Amino acid sequence: MMKELTLFAPAKLNLTLDILRRREDGYHDLKMTMICVDLRDTLTVRLREDGKILVRVPGTDLPEGEDNLAGRAARIFFDETGSAPGAEITIEKRIPFQAGMAGGSADAAAVLRALRTLLHPKLTDREMETIGERVGSDVPYCVRGGTALAEGRGERLTDWPSMPPCQIVVCKPDFGLSTPELFGRVRVEKLRTHPNHEALHAALLGKDLRAMAKLMVNVFEEVLTPQEAETIGNIKARLLGFGAEGAAMTGSGPTVFGLFEDEAAARGAFDALRTVYPQTFLTRPAPEV
Repeated sequence: MMKELTLFAPAKLNLTLDILRRREDGYHDLKMTMICVDLRDTLTVRLREDGKILVRVPGTDLPEGEDNLAGRAARIFFDETGSAPGAEITIEKRIPFQAGMAGGSADAAAVLRALRTLLHPKLTDREMETIGERVGSDVPYCVRGGTALAEGRGERLTDWPSMPPCQIVVCKPDFGLSTPELFGRVRVEKLRTHPNHEALHAALLGKDLRAMAKLMVNVFEEVLTPQEAETIGNIKARLLGFGAEGAAMTGSGPTVFGLFEDEAAARGAFDALRTVYPQTFLTRPAPEV
């Protein structure tokens, strides 16, 4: 039996993010369109025989063991499948932290996929997504990948037409944003601009990058502080100035991304923004996880 597997964990971007209502359980019902990009962490998962779960993230101060979402994913996988050999997980990080790109969820989903291959290859994708729900709201999507509409807390997924080919410039400012804090600022009835998901679906179906880029909306941008909004607005303006078809904040931010048809224009934006914001990346849609 194979004992070790190395695989990639692609980052997530939100083409749209809408908040529909606050639920009685304290969570919010969401409606959002997500894609995976070819900016990714690399994970190696090795089975152990002592039942322990170890997580190593070299070069970072991220938590280890089951305090890390990747370690939590391993424990939940073992609990759900009735197997507990233990695992040693090593993560080479490229996805920025606290960036709205689901880096931790992507790593957790990669652990689930690795453990399925190593231990339970007959588990279906739906069974994997159900296990992912116990780990975190973004994990089911990160298990699935591709382009998808996510509803509820993010666990109800519908496959959507794939992204047209494009270049994507991703830029994270030098600060993070707390997802619980942002949700705490939201007053659903005061949100002014909501995504048009029907129009976005039609644009994706027609592979019309220009049309879909103009339909990107993230309602979290409405609850930023003036200082946060100024930085994020400046990055969006620079991306558009270099020729992006559209630009938006992803997830709970603060990362901003722009979609480009022209590779040279994307390279120019990447080179310019990287001199100011070191965590700037040039990437593209990922065809699969």
